[in-house]
Amino acid sequence: MAPSTIFLEPDNLLTPKEKNKLRKPVVEKMRRDRINSSIEQLKLLLEKEFQRHQPNSKLEKADILEMTVSYLKQQSQLQMKRSCHKSSQFDFREGYSRCLQEAFHFLSLHKVRTETQTKLLSHFQK
Repeated sequence: MAPSTIFLEPDNLLTPKEKNKLRKPVVEKMRRDRINSSIEQLKLLLEKEFQRHQPNSKLEKADILEMTVSYLKQQSQLQMKRSCHKSSQFDFREGYSRCLQEAFHFLSLHKVRTETQTKLLSHFQK
């Protein structure tokens, strides 16, 4: 049997359509590799979370993505609750401080006995 030779056309002899046809599988493989790499990184980053929900099970890519979305939503809700709670505490302190100022102002205008004023201020500070 005679040796066969494969004749490859130089790039300048290929039409743009033919170049795209040759390039498309390579580009698609690179895209899939990037996706798979990112999914694997998510799996490693959230490994403890996955073990908590589905211990000893092989996770499919769709499972990893769904659980990641669920985890991120949960974290977002926790963060919103924390910021809302801090805002409520700030509002309370601000209101309390304003009330205390008004009480001081009232006491100074009506010449309340110093002993009573001291007791009241001590009570407010507790």
